Amino acid sequence: MLRGVAILGTLMTNVWIFTAPGGEWGVLAAGPAGGGLSGSFGEAAESVFRLLADGKFLSLLTILFGAGLAIQYGSAERRGQPWPGRYRRRALFLFAEGTVHFVLVFAWDVLMGYAVTALFVAWLLTRSARARRRVMWWAAGLHLTVMGLLTAALALNGSEAAGDGAVSPEVVDLYAHGSWSDQIAFRLENAVALRIEPVLSAGLLVFLFLLGVRLLRAGAFGSDDSGRRIRARMLAWGLGLGVPLNVACAVGGEDWFLLGRYAAAPLVAVGYIGLIGALVDRVVRPGPMTRGLTSVGRTALSGYVLQNVLCALVSYGFGLGLAARLGDTWRPWWVMALWAAVSALLLVGSTLWLRRFSAGPLESVQRWALRRS
Repeated sequence: MLRGVAILGTLMTNVWIFTAPGGEWGVLAAGPAGGGLSGSFGEAAESVFRLLADGKFLSLLTILFGAGLAIQYGSAERRGQPWPGRYRRRALFLFAEGTVHFVLVFAWDVLMGYAVTALFVAWLLTRSARARRRVMWWAAGLHLTVMGLLTAALALNGSEAAGDGAVSPEVVDLYAHGSWSDQIAFRLENAVALRIEPVLSAGLLVFLFLLGVRLLRAGAFGSDDSGRRIRARMLAWGLGLGVPLNVACAVGGEDWFLLGRYAAAPLVAVGYIGLIGALVDRVVRPGPMTRGLTSVGRTALSGYVLQNVLCALVSYGFGLGLAARLGDTWRPWWVMALWAAVSALLLVGSTLWLRRFSAGPLESVQRWALRRS
């Protein structure tokens, strides 16, 4: 269920990228957009929507990926299989999937970064707990140092440090009216710039992967009293520290965006795990929403790619082109409606799919390919 929430929550951030002028490139050229904490009702609604999601669910998904890696390591250990062993092929296949996803669908793909991090953390799982702790906290320290220096540069230089504050008309036209092949060519031409996020956040990825390992082994995802106590502490500390820090970064403006997304947001993600756990503990009987989120979680890879494909087809010029047609006239309401519609489709579609098949489409392709390798 946590993975299902993370997939739909990641879309809460990505949907604004698809619907912005200049699409994927707009994040780099114009910096983070969105309504301020004051202003019209629409701006306030967009600010709250984005503040709830930005960086939080991506961090949650990363933590869960680390926990999943620990589960696979435990399974291999119980069977007496070598490690990383066959897992290397799984990580390399994930990198290939991410590369295809990046080129054909979405420039801000996370799969490539996950695959590289997974290979490193898989090796770390064969080291001592002390070695993992050292790497975990060194990675956190390095990451916070990089984010602090970049934030200082933004504060000193303003918009010049991140871009000129506007997306060129040519790029806006490319995403509003250009063909699919034109967008593919644009991604390939600007691949270095568009792949900058996993490079800058490499330390955070390692930290969150190892945090997921530690949480799993500590029993944080268990249904017993010990698991509930751990989640209660995660809820208190994660939201108690993370929410004020995120609000402070939002009030600070765009110069503080990096610290908000890549430093404060992971704290909130820890709190979200505790909050979701507290809510699930109070569910007497699973309902349609619970089953739907669980189904999305079981088909996470397929759901992640499909939601991006659907948003691209709805927003870009080679599809319905609604980003240009609706523009600022119906923003932010149509963007939120798009998120809700795609989320509902994934909840219903994944539930129906799993009634007939044991895994999602891309998960099945991955299994088939790995069996033949």
